[in-house]
Amino acid sequence: MEGEFFVGAIVAGVLAFAFLWRLHSNETADVVDGGEDEGVGKSNGVDGGPDVVVVGAGVAGAALAHTLGKDGRRVHVIERDLTEPDRIVGELLQPGGYLKLLELGLEDCVEEIDSQRVYGYALFKDGKGTKLSYPLEKFHEDVSGRSFHNGRFIQRMRQKAASLPNVQLEQGTVISLVEENGVVKGVKYRTKAGEELTAYASLTIVCDGCFSNLRRSLCKPQIEVPSCFVGLVLENCELPYANHGHVVLGDPSPILFYPISSTEVRCLVDVPGQKVPSVSNGEMANYLKTVVAPQVPPQLYDAFISAVDSGNIKSMPNRSMPAVPLPTPGALLMGDAFNMRHPLTGGGMTVALSDIVVLRDLLRPLSDLKDASSLCRYLESFYTLRKPVAATINTLAGALYRVFCASPDQARKEMRQACFDYLSLGGVFSTGPIALLSGLNPRPLSLVLHFFAVAIYGVGRLLLPYPSPKRMWIGARLIYGASGIILPIMKAEGFRKMFFPSTVPAYYRAPQVQQRRRAD
Repeated sequence: MEGEFFVGAIVAGVLAFAFLWRLHSNETADVVDGGEDEGVGKSNGVDGGPDVVVVGAGVAGAALAHTLGKDGRRVHVIERDLTEPDRIVGELLQPGGYLKLLELGLEDCVEEIDSQRVYGYALFKDGKGTKLSYPLEKFHEDVSGRSFHNGRFIQRMRQKAASLPNVQLEQGTVISLVEENGVVKGVKYRTKAGEELTAYASLTIVCDGCFSNLRRSLCKPQIEVPSCFVGLVLENCELPYANHGHVVLGDPSPILFYPISSTEVRCLVDVPGQKVPSVSNGEMANYLKTVVAPQVPPQLYDAFISAVDSGNIKSMPNRSMPAVPLPTPGALLMGDAFNMRHPLTGGGMTVALSDIVVLRDLLRPLSDLKDASSLCRYLESFYTLRKPVAATINTLAGALYRVFCASPDQARKEMRQACFDYLSLGGVFSTGPIALLSGLNPRPLSLVLHFFAVAIYGVGRLLLPYPSPKRMWIGARLIYGASGIILPIMKAEGFRKMFFPSTVPAYYRAPQVQQRRRAD
């Protein structure tokens, strides 16, 4: 163990030096100019049919359909249910995600749905609270987080996509992919009327969500379910900090509050494990009243009890799944069908919209998509180009959830307290992590520096004013435990693509049309 402590001390020293050096650089990524060229290549699809079939019209599918349609592609979207969804997640869009909406020309989709601006978070632990504001000073005043009813947001995006003449939105259930000689040619689906049809296209993009039945053909799913969310809607109450998300570091795990309309507040109670107390026999209501309610901020207590008594309690599993694609000619995975992270940090929509921006920019130079093998090879760059942003948000979500959960282990307790106190320091100690959380600065190195800075801060708290063998032992375990939290997540995401994407050959893939011009 002395060797591990010595190595930990060296690592901590190097990270501390790097952290100080990084303070001289900007903590927040620059706003990307949304004014893209409208010049678009057009193709004939398959026998005059659509260029792209999109499976699913959730956030990712609807946004993708509009984006490709606006670029002149003929898009056929097949969605299982076109009625307004009623979900308890996908309701908080981080500022980084809103910037992607601006890039895609979809910012008006958060209008006319009673969406609420979100300017940061409030963190509560043991009756104490601290406010963490998004670092929005360098951005236009319209840039902030947005919270809303997920279904209303999706319907607005579907309407936006369907408004384009070259986008067909159809209700139907996709049964399977259509493959010929290892190339995906389209999908078989059942219409609303029950008729089985086949939709052919040069490229099939699967965005059918977390319960995807097509992903096994296109990736190696490694799904984990660390917990479940129990959702309630609190009515006619005021949050302790208006226009902020609220995170209570409860026991056994976090409790979230955020506005979803001008009169409603969403409450999400995290329940560790894959099973939740039964709603039908009253176990859930009893759990919420006896275990959760005493930890709720006093301003929300009465509204919380009323919401429990109303009986409108929903739950869903929180899934995480690293992106492990199987490049397949003619097909691509996106959205939750491809990559998931714990929803604690509300980063899912930011990742999906960021992926769409990357894919749009890759497809724009292509006049047609018919050469499936060349297109597949070219689009391998998508998996590398998306990685720094996606992996940073994914890693932060998984690591923060582990840190925020209560534990009987003393080292884990110290790490949890150190995280709360570190964020409460203000200045770069709060703006740095909140810039990561908001998607404004999704840089892997910044994430690692702040994460281990929290661990070093925790060790410092233990050793001051006078170290003791017991405190030194807990400090060593704290560093070891912190490494055990973040390193496996980063390993699953892929160290090389996350930190050194430019060393991956696919990073430099050029469109086939450009390669031919160079050859000429």
